[in-house]
Amino acid sequence: MNREQRGPRHVPVLLERADALLGPALSEPGAVYVDATLGLGGHAEHFLSTYPDIHLVGLDRDTTALKLAGERLAPFADRITLVHTRYDGIADALSEAGLSATGSVSAILMDLGVSSMQLDEADRGFAYSVDAPLDMRMDPTSGLTAADVLNTYSHGDLARVLKTYGEERFAGRIASAVIRRRRIKPFSTSAELVELLYATIPAATRRTGGHPAKRTFQALRVEVNGELDSLRAALPAALAALRVGGRIVVMSYQSLEDKVVKHEFVAHTASRTPVDLPVELPGMGPEFRMLTRGAEKATEQEIEDNPRAAPVRMRAAERIQEAR
Repeated sequence: MNREQRGPRHVPVLLERADALLGPALSEPGAVYVDATLGLGGHAEHFLSTYPDIHLVGLDRDTTALKLAGERLAPFADRITLVHTRYDGIADALSEAGLSATGSVSAILMDLGVSSMQLDEADRGFAYSVDAPLDMRMDPTSGLTAADVLNTYSHGDLARVLKTYGEERFAGRIASAVIRRRRIKPFSTSAELVELLYATIPAATRRTGGHPAKRTFQALRVEVNGELDSLRAALPAALAALRVGGRIVVMSYQSLEDKVVKHEFVAHTASRTPVDLPVELPGMGPEFRMLTRGAEKATEQEIEDNPRAAPVRMRAAERIQEAR
């Protein structure tokens, strides 16, 4: 889960640390800042206020989020371009803003996962604690819903989704229970699924493994929104968009996301010079350098101020060489 709390008090996750990492790139005249997961615009509002010369290109697949963020960022209307797209649409979003897809961006923030707004809106079906339609689409205008997945996928595909995206130990058992249940009545609400999970997952695991619906709901959300595929496509596009000296910060909220981010960053911070050569070959050096040591976590104070920051893992990098 991610982003900020909705309501009178907005608490963007790891805001001060994100500013410390992106600030040097945003201080340059005419800097372009891409917020690839705009949400309610909390991070964007801070950066627009702090760096009065930057232009924001804000992306979000959720039309409601874009509307609310646009209202929030109205005082900066002449410095923003908001685009309805997933974060793997960075190249097209930059084109819409009149910018090149390569070497035109100073800083990028990707705050992954489901937003607090989406969690807090009961009718979206993201939260297992509230009975709601099993939707889970971040873009409510298109695509399969979670109910569609539960009611139409084969046993093998259901088990694969639960095991791969939810790291669910009982994926096969749950898939079998879903198949049996939907023959009687198709799934339509989150309460129906939660009831099935309570009945299917062993009591000993329920007592020690957290809420029994957590992994299944995560898996369905990732499947419905194509999150990992989108992230795998988005990261190379984001890195290509950065100019020399440009910086990127990515905040992940589950291990699957963080593994994808780590893999991409490692590939771009590695030299292509053969390891047995004593000197770096021209043009074979790393394109990026890491700005964080491993994945940084929220402090105890940050978590106290915003409990939804507890699972965050932040990684950041800076382009040090033109793209090959």
